[in-house]
Amino acid sequence: MAEVRALLAAAAARLGERIDAELLLAHALGRPRGWLFAHADDPVPADVQAAFSALVERRAAGEPVAYLVGSRGFWSLELEVTPATLIPRPETERLVELALERLPADRPCRVADLGTGSGAVALALARERPRAQVLATDASAAALAVARRNAQRLGLRNVAFAQGDWLAPLGGATFELIVSNPPYIEAGDPHLAQGDLRFEPASALASGADGLDDIRRIVAGARARLASGGWLLFEHGWNQGEAARDLLRGAGYAPVFTAQDLERRDRVSGGQRPAGAVT
Repeated sequence: MAEVRALLAAAAARLGERIDAELLLAHALGRPRGWLFAHADDPVPADVQAAFSALVERRAAGEPVAYLVGSRGFWSLELEVTPATLIPRPETERLVELALERLPADRPCRVADLGTGSGAVALALARERPRAQVLATDASAAALAVARRNAQRLGLRNVAFAQGDWLAPLGGATFELIVSNPPYIEAGDPHLAQGDLRFEPASALASGADGLDDIRRIVAGARARLASGGWLLFEHGWNQGEAARDLLRGAGYAPVFTAQDLERRDRVSGGQRPAGAVT
């Protein structure tokens, strides 16, 4: 039987990524990744080697590691992900940070997360603001099922789920905060046919010729669902900050802003419904 060290070396050479090999072997073994370092000389059973080899080949063909192992870390959470959901990305944690700045920790508030996918943003906010009532929505029943399972496994009971397109599931309710990580890639962007994006749901990635079709709908409709003084925040592409601010101003939000991610690229824009403003 081959040892852990040898299997990792061969897989890393095949994939060009040591960390991918480690994550896949840990998954095949049913062990945490740290176990590999303490047991580098341990032999690996033949059935596990076969399972690991199959995972390596699927990764070499381009399948995302998150889908192969069935989970991805986000914020302080470990989330189930499937091909029905977008894979949570570190840059989206900026959206969570900005949302938390606008959510009180000492009193109840209402939050809606539009297009929740795996539930990443909604569940992070629910964990950090246990007095908030969070409504997570998605047009995909399969994605909502994943988000529900994540909430149940994490023991988060201050989250509800509703299926529907963008603002439709909100009905006549109003919220202190509405957040979204919507599709924002241009439909013809060549990156959609490259790398991990090939395996993620297209409906969660692309949105019209300029990537802004869904953002337009959200900006136009969210103001009426915000309480007086409430905020709309959404993620977007690095080159869409100016357009996002223009859309927010045109819909009557004030003030508006764009925040950058850790790589100093425009990443999140938002606007406030002015206190006392009529719909």
